[in-house]
Amino acid sequence: MEQIRADKLTLGYGRKDVVKAVDLSIHKGEFLSIIGPSGVGKSTLLMGINATTSILGGSLNVLGQDVSSIRNGDLKALRSKIGVIFQGFNLVSRLSVLDNIASGMLHRKPLLSAIFKHYTEQQYEEIYEYMKVVGIEEEALSRCDRLSGGQKQRVAIARAIAQHPEIILADEPISSLDPVSARSVLETLRNANEKYGITVVANLHQLEYAREFCSRVIGMNSGRIVYDGPPERLCQATVEQIYCSHTSREQQNTGSFHFPFSPAAAAA
Repeated sequence: MEQIRADKLTLGYGRKDVVKAVDLSIHKGEFLSIIGPSGVGKSTLLMGINATTSILGGSLNVLGQDVSSIRNGDLKALRSKIGVIFQGFNLVSRLSVLDNIASGMLHRKPLLSAIFKHYTEQQYEEIYEYMKVVGIEEEALSRCDRLSGGQKQRVAIARAIAQHPEIILADEPISSLDPVSARSVLETLRNANEKYGITVVANLHQLEYAREFCSRVIGMNSGRIVYDGPPERLCQATVEQIYCSHTSREQQNTGSFHFPFSPAAAAA
């Protein structure tokens, strides 16, 4: 089932176009990564799906809604179906792991119940399930400012799952993490994708992780999609095309450039 469709989509800020005439179709249950040099429109495309970037041309349909014309209550309802995970975690530091995860339920909890942090037995069971899925249950009552970066990101994933989203957008979710924590976070996202059938779209700088964890890769350069396909088909020539603008700068500065993986790995 198609959940996201872009036709000649142009996104930007003011009169500046950042994403240019993109065609894209994403189906339910995919785990898709967007790769490319910094500044080519990856985050702009991701936030466009969440209706937080201006559409300057073309069309975008998300979960059956025309994003260019959606307003007010319909926009709020659409965003409630889309969980967003940020590089900076966006947790309430002084609150516990449990309360941060429960905040993902706010759109389906009575106001007073949310204010006083009152949870039903069923809600406690649900929150505990999400903590187990992301492997953070032993820290349930810990304040989030006492957690490591990887633990904070797993809490953020559990909070997103608590929304009951159809789509999770992850904007560079591992860029500030060490390799062990980064791998743990991506395994957690894959678990959520497989267990709940949630479509995951993630911006990643680490090409080796995109190859390992994702079922599909979108390569962007200069605001356009230059590759769309399975990770195993990413050859060296394609990687050069995706990162060519970055290549030019590096060659000018150093006379050489090393790609994120070797030609032998690309052909594997």
